[in-house]
Amino acid sequence: MEELTREELNEKVQNVLEQLRPYLQQDGGDINFVEITDDNTVNVELTGACGSCAFSTMTLKNGVEATLKRALPQIKEVVAVNL
Repeated sequence: MEELTREELNEKVQNVLEQLRPYLQQDGGDINFVEITDDNTVNVELTGACGSCAFSTMTLKNGVEATLKRALPQIKEVVAVNL
């Protein structure tokens, strides 16, 4: 597995999130990239309907996190943060 710079990893994560965004927006929600921590945890903010949805954790883990890990195996996890 090639080693990506922090900037490349940031860019790739944001590209994947952009591809997922329309699916979340369909249900009245959205996702914003916040940061990647030093241990490769991706912090995101869930907004709109996603921010208060009871299924948002499932969407985050089974949808967003699974997709990011498939595309970028070095990602450890995806966590929703409140800003």
